[in-house]
Amino acid sequence: MQAEDMEVPIINNLIDNGDRQKPKGKDVFKDQQKESESSMESPNLEFEYGDTDTLTAELSELYSYTEEPEFALNRDYFEEDFRTHRGRRWIELTVEEQRAYVMRLLDALEVTDRDKRLKVARAILYLAQVFDECDTEVDVLHWSRHNVFLLYDMGIFTALLELLSMEINNQACSSAVRKPAISLADSTELVLLSIMYLMVETIRVQTEDDRPEWRTAREAFKNELSPLYNGEPFALLLFTMVTKFCSMNAPHFPMKKVLLLLWKTILFTLGGFEELQEMKVRGRERLNLPPLPEDSIKVVRAMRAASPPASAMELIEQQQQQKRGRRSRRPLVKQDSLDTYNERDPFKNDDARDEEEDPEDTDSGIEGEVDPMDRDVIIQPPPPPPPLRPPTERVNFPKGLPWAPKVEKDIEHFLETSRNKFIGFTLGDIETLVGLPRPIHESVKTLKQHKYVSIAEVQIKREDELQQCPLTLGEEEVEETSAEMLYLGMLPNLSQYVIALLKLLLAAAPTSKAKTDSINILADVLPEEMITVLQSMKLGIDVNRHKEIIVKAISALLLLLLKHYKLNHIYQFEIVSQHLVFANCIPLILKFFNQNIMSYISAKNICVLDFPHCVVHEMPELTAESLEAGDSNQFCWRNLFSCINLLRILNKLTKWKHSRTMMLVVFKSAPILKRALKVKQAMMQLYVLKLLKIQTKYLGRQWRKSNMKTMSAIYQKVRHRLNDDWAYGNIDARPWDFQAEECALRESIEKFNSRRYDRSRNGEFAPVDNCLQSVLGQRVDLPEDFHYSYEMWLEREVFSQPIQWEGLLQNP
Repeated sequence: MQAEDMEVPIINNLIDNGDRQKPKGKDVFKDQQKESESSMESPNLEFEYGDTDTLTAELSELYSYTEEPEFALNRDYFEEDFRTHRGRRWIELTVEEQRAYVMRLLDALEVTDRDKRLKVARAILYLAQVFDECDTEVDVLHWSRHNVFLLYDMGIFTALLELLSMEINNQACSSAVRKPAISLADSTELVLLSIMYLMVETIRVQTEDDRPEWRTAREAFKNELSPLYNGEPFALLLFTMVTKFCSMNAPHFPMKKVLLLLWKTILFTLGGFEELQEMKVRGRERLNLPPLPEDSIKVVRAMRAASPPASAMELIEQQQQQKRGRRSRRPLVKQDSLDTYNERDPFKNDDARDEEEDPEDTDSGIEGEVDPMDRDVIIQPPPPPPPLRPPTERVNFPKGLPWAPKVEKDIEHFLETSRNKFIGFTLGDIETLVGLPRPIHESVKTLKQHKYVSIAEVQIKREDELQQCPLTLGEEEVEETSAEMLYLGMLPNLSQYVIALLKLLLAAAPTSKAKTDSINILADVLPEEMITVLQSMKLGIDVNRHKEIIVKAISALLLLLLKHYKLNHIYQFEIVSQHLVFANCIPLILKFFNQNIMSYISAKNICVLDFPHCVVHEMPELTAESLEAGDSNQFCWRNLFSCINLLRILNKLTKWKHSRTMMLVVFKSAPILKRALKVKQAMMQLYVLKLLKIQTKYLGRQWRKSNMKTMSAIYQKVRHRLNDDWAYGNIDARPWDFQAEECALRESIEKFNSRRYDRSRNGEFAPVDNCLQSVLGQRVDLPEDFHYSYEMWLEREVFSQPIQWEGLLQNP
């Protein structure tokens, strides 16, 4: 399994999409016009980003619509076993009676008969679902939560772990490999994954009415998952399932459930985004660093979305109208304010506004345009007149930019430039200001006020010291956090894990075309029997939903790993990033966004088929019209969540990396990213604008001149770096030496891993025992036949070797 396996198809398809599929006449422009009209009419998306969706939504995504008959099957197995022992309903039993019954199920899991064991597992799964005795969805969630904590308390999860390990190494894998078509029936034995997912997700979520014993059980479960199953974290067992599936050794694994369980396990054991923020604050306090200037999560939530960019068709029509002399007073309307921090000044007079909206100024942007397909003027139809409000309401908007500026590596560069200009030589420090004019002193003072030292810089500096002085500084004390234990377990096979995840992401991407040699991720959604036309429509929706859930799980999983490893140690983050880059993650994400992103964001689902709705309420008759209509939601939460996660991953891979930023330029990412601005959601637009910002200096002056509205949006929404030349720099002469930069980074990573994790290397620095008695008294293990040839060894190695005693007595 090599990284090169993925390289050619992704890059070629991306270039084909960019070069081969050129606009062909009016049809393309009509499609773009329709797409633009739909985006113009779309309101702001009321989306709140978080670790996960609601508990109900997360539980429903475990099941595909094809699995609907299995709910009744689980209930039947439970009732068949339960009624032979009890004459009452489950919810009528006392807690002690429920514990006794669960204990009996636990004993039944130990039987050797595979079919009997599967029936017991389905009965346990029903207890985790417990829907037949409830009248509402709230009751289902209440009793499911009660039963899950009961199952954990009785030790069900440990028994399931042993069974899962046995199933992974089972000989049934070989029979599944030989089958020409894998379907849902081949993965029924792995119903264990459903039980484990329900337990992990239910216990992970905290509620206000949790009992004290449940809170204790949650911490115990978290500690149980973190360190060890057979000496390694539980997540490693799931990573092994992923690599086995991608290497075609176990094609029957239900990969969607494995990925969901893996994501929720890492989310539970390592912590979500809010826990990360708290850990970052504590880490800075421990290193005596100043506190963070702001909470990034709160700042992003307070932002407002920008107006979407115009389509090329609208721009061409406006040009034609101007040529015909039908130019309106206001052909371009100034875009909406991008967020509450950037509202137009409420005290600005009307004359100043008229000057801003002068037609000559607005026309100049279009006249400087080279290619209308690359044009990016953010416009919208004239808005309705604003409602009359008292002037006091307009004063409430805060002033200033949303982010505090940061200075990281600018002071040294600024002083070096200033000294060369005014003195003629450099000193190599940032304290001495002798000989520099007063304005330079003020500039350095301002830069130092906003200086930001990251945890990563401290870690890199400390690592350099440990490499240079291993004996003086001694052994590093490594805190055994959950992230550290996971990294230690993943390190030997890290590249295989990363490549396997990216292969699954490629197979699930909506822009990917089916190939004969690609992996089959639909094994656990395809039914075994032939289906009708209506069922085929439902299956089509189910397949798309299945792929979307896989993308959601992989994107959230990769983002969590990157963020936790970056906080734990920067070089752990860098090695995962480098494996992602070498496996073509950057063009893969760009390929994902090279689609109608508005259509992907607004994908429809069949709500009546979601769990627990489908088992509590009576199922209505499904028709082709109802399937096409779908739900009434404004957007699909999981798809918007996936898009934001992928953009954040792309930002983390390319930030401060010149060679990787040039990959964005080479793969022509600017038009792809600009299309993503059509989604009117502030957080998604922020990360798109970040990606555009880092490459503007490489795109040339003409591109910036033609995209001034995008430049303005970047200025208003993205953090400023003092002395950053992103808006006016032109970098053409700097060589793009991708290999040299990555090799230097890899060398630092390997030194870090060797020093910290290679125990055999540390023997070089062990103290030497110079005492003759202790050296001769050590027991040396010799081969069994050594005493037969002992005399020959003495003659050859001792007596026949001349010893120069004089040389030993001389001083060296």
